[in-house]
Amino acid sequence: MKSPSRLCPVALASALALLTSSGFAQTAPAAAPAVKPYKILATTQIPAAGRIDYVTADSAARRVYVACGSVLSVFDLDTYKLVGNLTNASGHGAAIDPEDHTGLVSGDPAVFFNTQTLEQIKTIPSRGADGYLYDAFTHHFFILSHSAPNLHVIDAKDGSDVGTVDAIGPDGSNAAVEQGATDGQGHLYFDCSSQHCIAVVDAKTLQVTAHYDLGDKGNGAAGLAIDAKNHILFAMCRGAAGSGPTCVILSATDGKIITTLPLAGGSDGGGFNPNTMEAFSSTGNDGKGSGALSVIKENSPTDFVLEDPVQTKSGAKTCTLDAKLDHMIVITLEAAPVPTTPVASSAAPAASSATPAPAMAAASAAPAVAAVPAATDQRGGGRGGRGGRGGPQGPQLLDVIFVGK
Repeated sequence: MKSPSRLCPVALASALALLTSSGFAQTAPAAAPAVKPYKILATTQIPAAGRIDYVTADSAARRVYVACGSVLSVFDLDTYKLVGNLTNASGHGAAIDPEDHTGLVSGDPAVFFNTQTLEQIKTIPSRGADGYLYDAFTHHFFILSHSAPNLHVIDAKDGSDVGTVDAIGPDGSNAAVEQGATDGQGHLYFDCSSQHCIAVVDAKTLQVTAHYDLGDKGNGAAGLAIDAKNHILFAMCRGAAGSGPTCVILSATDGKIITTLPLAGGSDGGGFNPNTMEAFSSTGNDGKGSGALSVIKENSPTDFVLEDPVQTKSGAKTCTLDAKLDHMIVITLEAAPVPTTPVASSAAPAASSATPAPAMAAASAAPAVAAVPAATDQRGGGRGGRGGRGGPQGPQLLDVIFVGK
């Protein structure tokens, strides 16, 4: 019987190398890449013309709109610069129809305008106007109110009056309507802050079809976002005694609560980015002397986790999404620096050395500085009183803050 032959060391090494190159060798799995955090990319400052409330991005036209006092200021989403103003347009913010190139400043009166020329087309009386929503399914603007009518509906094509819904609260009660969301398929959802619920409205018939209770942690719902693909709502709630600021995540189909997550502060605005599957909630007061942007990652329709919040600026309590660049934009007011030497009234404020790169975009042709009454309440990032869009007394700057990765 022959003894078995022995492999020489060189042959053995060659065989092992062949196995490794062929993929038979076992290797350790690669580590998952670290999640890149959000940060402030740029801040544009112009002299403020008055109080502020909401901010709206038109991602297709590369514009972002901020109502400040009696001026609607328009900024470029790519250069961050001021590109135009619509004057005599007092209101809380502007809803935009990107297809018909029209906009509506939510105020009393509401101002219907051409977004391409920034020219006013008409004004529309709208008692109690506050927040707003554009629904692409019907091409309607919705003006939201804390008093009757809770909803005032305007045709985005021509500015004609479609109708009103006096009360959308449970049992036909009046509701303090904060923010709305649309699934693009004929279903509208509205925060009813005073009733701790979401009202569901048929976009065509304007009938209230359901109310979704937000549970024990759903006090003071003020921000709302929707994952339209997976039919999930994110109700951003300010909280109350015994219940801190909370995001209540629920089904848009039947209102079943999926989970709740804590927020960095009392919300006044929410948004959802379908590109990154993230929900956002903005607060003007994180309890640490600053504003913050909470970020919630949707891993699946049943799995949600908090990502690191983004420190913004005090008072930056509302937000909007640039869906092209995956940027969030927040706005706030801050006291203007006292000039040491006389400057021309048309000069833009100097860039702040504390502003992250790219440097602050100083805008030309900015509206004149106006004194604004002090805020009645900055607690919890809420609007404080009826609108609460205040800030420090004296001349102020409007900050438009761009957040991204």
